[in-house]
Amino acid sequence: MEKMDAKRIYIGSWFQRTTLHLSEVYDFFMTGDSPLELDKKKLKKLRDNLNLETVEDIHGDFEYISAVTKNGISLKIYEDGLITLSRDPEGDIKDDIELITSYYEKELSAGLKYIFSLGAPIPKELANIKTVYPYFVVFENETEQNILKFIADFGQKKHFEIKKETFEVYRGNLLYIVNLKGESLKNVEKFIGETIFIREFKGQMHRYLNLHRIIWENIAEVKERGSIRGKDVSEFKNKIESYEKSINMIDTRINQMGAYIKTRGAIVKSDPEMEKFADVLEFKYETLSNTLSYVKEIWKMTRTYVGSALGVFTDLQSKATNNSIKNLTVVTSMGVGGTLLGLFGQDKLPDFTTAGVYYFVILAAIGYAVNKIMNTIYLNKDYSIKNVKADKNIK
Repeated sequence: MEKMDAKRIYIGSWFQRTTLHLSEVYDFFMTGDSPLELDKKKLKKLRDNLNLETVEDIHGDFEYISAVTKNGISLKIYEDGLITLSRDPEGDIKDDIELITSYYEKELSAGLKYIFSLGAPIPKELANIKTVYPYFVVFENETEQNILKFIADFGQKKHFEIKKETFEVYRGNLLYIVNLKGESLKNVEKFIGETIFIREFKGQMHRYLNLHRIIWENIAEVKERGSIRGKDVSEFKNKIESYEKSINMIDTRINQMGAYIKTRGAIVKSDPEMEKFADVLEFKYETLSNTLSYVKEIWKMTRTYVGSALGVFTDLQSKATNNSIKNLTVVTSMGVGGTLLGLFGQDKLPDFTTAGVYYFVILAAIGYAVNKIMNTIYLNKDYSIKNVKADKNIK
């Protein structure tokens, strides 16, 4: 790759947080401590791994923590959960990108994950999804030809470009190039932060949409069979219950997300330095708001669908269980009845004999075998699945 002098490299991510979380991060960064019942030695080790040189708590439109590591990585963590990491390139740009990405994934993420490890868990369907970070490289007064070659050398194609009087933006798949044409790096950094927020917000909405599809199709695949074996009812009911728990947790997160759009959109509009970026960002905030409304309706429908399915399979489980109980009652009644009839035919109480013991054991074995056979019959019996109604048109 041809040598090009970049001014700054950025990566970032976002997941909803509040000022309460920010204060926990600040305590952890400053002293390696936490008010929660976490392992003190592990906290200290994770804090030492961050290799921090300076830590500051900054108050502005957003409160945020600003920290710098001993190898020159700057990180900012905002009260709403936006995280940006940046560094002045010192060698090959790819190596610098790998350096800050590795720091985020290993050192920083490990520390944040541990201090937020208590409380409601992330649904397992989302926990294993890896975030793909956008990489931002800032140049100054670079030629378009060199920038397009730079994108191609990264193995990417140009998706779009935005040209303003004081800056230009070129986007590959996971690579954003910002070319300064008189714009300050401080303002561009704000723009990059908002772009990361918008991209991450949209990415989370897409994950929730995909999870809706997975849950819906897993339930529909069984429902549309028309019947299910008794032995499979309990397992599938447990699966639906896990879906219900995930939906409840995701519902809470989705309902929180609207406030973040409004706050960030309002701050951008009120900042005169961001006016030149507003026509790029404002439309995206409106689109995000519409997307959020759509996903809320999707999850409302999914919650209803899962609730209906859970009711159906709870009824099926009860039916299968009741059949087993009835069967056991019949077998027990037959044994008791036979014994009573034998007693009624005698004029004195029976004596204990070896033959009597054998007779009792044989009778118990027959009863047990009959019960097992009947249970097997009911477990392998097909139970009709009632139709679980829900509108699927807006999936």
